[in-house]
Amino acid sequence: MGRTSKDKRDVYYRLAKENGWRARSAFKLLQLDEEFQLFKGVKRAVDLCAAPGSWSQVLSQKVGGQGSGQVVAVDLQAMAPLPGVIQIQGDITQLSTAKEIIQHFEGCPADLVVCDGAPDVTGLHDVDEYMQAQLLLAALNIATHVLKLGGCFVAKIFRGRDVTLLYSQLRIFFSSVLCAKPKSSRNSSIEAFAVCQGYDPPEGFIPDLTRPLLNHSYDTDFNQLDGPTRVIVPFVACGDLSAYDSDRTYSLDLDGGSEYKYTPPTQPPIAPPYQEACRLKKNGQLAKELLPQECAINSVDRLPQPLAIHTLLAPKVEDNEIHCSP
Repeated sequence: MGRTSKDKRDVYYRLAKENGWRARSAFKLLQLDEEFQLFKGVKRAVDLCAAPGSWSQVLSQKVGGQGSGQVVAVDLQAMAPLPGVIQIQGDITQLSTAKEIIQHFEGCPADLVVCDGAPDVTGLHDVDEYMQAQLLLAALNIATHVLKLGGCFVAKIFRGRDVTLLYSQLRIFFSSVLCAKPKSSRNSSIEAFAVCQGYDPPEGFIPDLTRPLLNHSYDTDFNQLDGPTRVIVPFVACGDLSAYDSDRTYSLDLDGGSEYKYTPPTQPPIAPPYQEACRLKKNGQLAKELLPQECAINSVDRLPQPLAIHTLLAPKVEDNEIHCSP
């Protein structure tokens, strides 16, 4: 497939490059803001699991561009610098990371915490949902250290049968919790976003990164999700519903647009996990699969004959005649 094929199949991928965004996910945050006004009155924002930095780009323009606004991006991976964004290469499950965030805000808590992180999916939906739920809880846990009262928290969630359990956990800490699906998020994807507004932790709650959140200590009834006590999670579709369909293939010449011209990615990966494999392949050092014609073995040996007959009929082959190319 040519380099333009993905531009046809994914219109938001193409628009992200043309508009200078590092990834198509920038449109998801923009569409969430259209629905919930996430950036209104925000002066300090935190982007967790930030790499490659598309959400940090949006925050730098919407929050950092206000002059007094501050944006802190956190990720285990290195990320190319962004103007107006302070980067922390750290672990969101460590207290030291929370302290460093507050230090950059000069002791003040954040108004907004967002997290678009996701694990490497396996295709096993139950496993993927569980891993994503744990990542969301880790993000929520550090948010309880850095978020101000009344603040907002947005995180990716994988919709599944246990989504009500996460919803109940989030409702303990926020007065309003909604699941939202931006238009730029593919219909074929189980992802959605938990939009939590009005941070209000239980009385006496002490943030503690060493203790997992999902337990019964805060509310004895929150985990009883059977029968009449089962919670129905509010769900909202956001973004312009007449906008481009993320699951549809479009012509390269969009209606009302200029003539198509290929645009390379805004920011190529600076330290991808597959970098070493690319280097080995370029130098011809990557192990390759041997094809049948690469082995100089007599054709009689390749016939599907019984072992006894094969032993009688197979001619004697010298050692130096059997070899495989490296």
